[in-house]
Amino acid sequence: MRKTIVVQVERRVRHPEFKKVVTRFKKLYVHDEDNLAKVGDRVVVEETRPLSRLKKWRLVEVIGKKAASETAGVLQEGV
Repeated sequence: MRKTIVVQVERRVRHPEFKKVVTRFKKLYVHDEDNLAKVGDRVVVEETRPLSRLKKWRLVEVIGKKAASETAGVLQEGV
């Protein structure tokens, strides 16, 4: 998965029975040809033809970079 990033998409919906706002997540496998995106970046993706069994999206641009100090904390927690 050298040219693949995993993007988490968050959407908030109202529960039909309990009327409470619930957060739903979806995981997208995105083709990143130049390895531009890093952990914590905000990105824009677009749908494309199937590139593999799971990959059906491609990276358009990186909108926001995450600060280096914040990324270092995330990496240390994962160790």
